[in-house]
Amino acid sequence: MCTALNGASGTSGDSRLTRLAVAKAKEGDADGIHYLYVRYADDVRRYVATFVKDSYEAEDITHNVFAKLMTAIAKYQEQSVPFAAWILRVARNASLDHLRARRMIPTEEVRLSDSQSTHDGGEMGRDIRIALESLPEDQREVLVLRHLVGLSPMEIAGTLEKTESSIHGLHHRGRRALQGALTELGAVPVVASAG
Repeated sequence: MCTALNGASGTSGDSRLTRLAVAKAKEGDADGIHYLYVRYADDVRRYVATFVKDSYEAEDITHNVFAKLMTAIAKYQEQSVPFAAWILRVARNASLDHLRARRMIPTEEVRLSDSQSTHDGGEMGRDIRIALESLPEDQREVLVLRHLVGLSPMEIAGTLEKTESSIHGLHHRGRRALQGALTELGAVPVVASAG
C-alpha cells in the first residue's frame, strides 16, 4: 500500500490518499499509519514546537501522538473536520497536557547565552520567536497554523473549534500585532522598492 500511496502527488491526490490511509489505519493497517506519519509528522512537530519551545520535546510529543494514533484514529470522523485539522487538535491537546505535567515538576531553567553569535539569520529567528511569544495565544496559534503549517482559514477554524470569521479576525489582528512587535525589536523586514 505504501508504494501506491507514495506514487501520487498534488492536493487532490493528498486528500484522496489521506482518506484511504485513514480508512486503512482504522482497520489496523500499519501502512496507513505510516503514510499519515510521513505526510503529517513535520506539520505536527512544527505546531507542537510553538507550544513547548524545545525541538527535542516537540519531537517526543510528535512521536507520542503518532504512536497513539493506531487506537485514537477510531475517534476520527471525516465529516466533522479534515484529518489535518483533527491531528493538529490531537497534537495541541498532547502539547497542553505535556506543559501541564511539566509545570507540576519544579525545575531550575538554565539558559546559555549565545552572545558570540553574529548570524543575522539566527538573530532574525530569535526576534520572530520573541515577537510571536508576545502575542496573545489565540493570535499566535492562528499565525502559526496559517503561515508555518499552511492550513486554510477553514481548516484552522476546525482545528481550533472557532468560526471561520473569527479566524480571519485573529489572523488580521495577529499580523498587525506581530509587525508592531517586530518594529519594537528593530526587526521589521525590509521591502524592496520598485524603483
